[in-house]
Amino acid sequence: MTDDHDAVRDLLVAWGFGVLDPADERTVRTHLAGCESCAAEAARLRETVRLLDGPPLNAPAQPADGALSLALRTRPAAFRAAAHAAPYAAAVAGLKALLPELEGRWATPVVHDWDAHATVAHLLAADEHLAVRLGVEERVPPSRIEEGTPWEDAWNRRTADVIAHEHGRTPQETVADWAAQADALLGTPEARDAELAARAMTLMGMRLPVADHFLVRAFETWIHTDDIGRALGLAVPPPTQEHLGQLVRLAVRVLGLSLGPTAPPVLFSVIGGEEWVLGSDAEPVQAELTLDPVDFCLLVGGRYAPETAPRGETGDAAAVRNVLERAASLSWL
Repeated sequence: MTDDHDAVRDLLVAWGFGVLDPADERTVRTHLAGCESCAAEAARLRETVRLLDGPPLNAPAQPADGALSLALRTRPAAFRAAAHAAPYAAAVAGLKALLPELEGRWATPVVHDWDAHATVAHLLAADEHLAVRLGVEERVPPSRIEEGTPWEDAWNRRTADVIAHEHGRTPQETVADWAAQADALLGTPEARDAELAARAMTLMGMRLPVADHFLVRAFETWIHTDDIGRALGLAVPPPTQEHLGQLVRLAVRVLGLSLGPTAPPVLFSVIGGEEWVLGSDAEPVQAELTLDPVDFCLLVGGRYAPETAPRGETGDAAAVRNVLERAASLSWL
């Protein structure tokens, strides 16, 4: 039995969709026979796939419940990557599997004022910041942005320039460049070596280890995949429990830094997961706030308004509102 627990967990999404090569399939099955936690996660994934499968292939082509299509159920296996890059690899695989659903529907409105084509172009621009810093060649002509421009303005300008450039090309060309850039990013040494990924760099106004920047890329890729799925009426599965936990912990760290040490202290927890005290540690907790981990990520991603996020709360309503509003304000997606 393999003792490479982390490596097997990184293969579970592909295993759940039945798309592993024979050697990896044998490795996973052998490991699952002796690992209770991985076996439970594997069973959950297979049940998710079963629920998303919809009707048999000889049934009508448009399932009433908006279940995922065959293309998404047969997504390719994700890259082998270190634990910090595995969520991004899985998110890239998920978007690649969904994109065939856009055939003939690229003008579908998705989010902000972007259609589906522009949304993929935005991801091409968004991934570029980390990719170029790690030595990946740019695929879109550079923008003329003056040195010293605030990062938010530079970010918006680059996104607008890339979208304008890509709208002069076919969606298929945009997808090819996004996919090639994502693959190159996952092929960097930093995607495979945790020690190399421990060094910090500043991107989009945040100084974080490279490992965390990979998680940011995973977060944004999944959020926009979900945006596209919603626009098409297709249910996109959330990240695996392991990957979702990584995204939640990163979002909590950033939220805690944003709130600072003087905010009214709130005990924050995610359903089925961890809990943290956000804000001041010099006074008693004033409120408790609980969110589903997916809902929390959608809130941080700007997909919920603070007042509409499903939650459980007790105690000081103003302290809770402060946390919710600050979480929602973190979004640049």
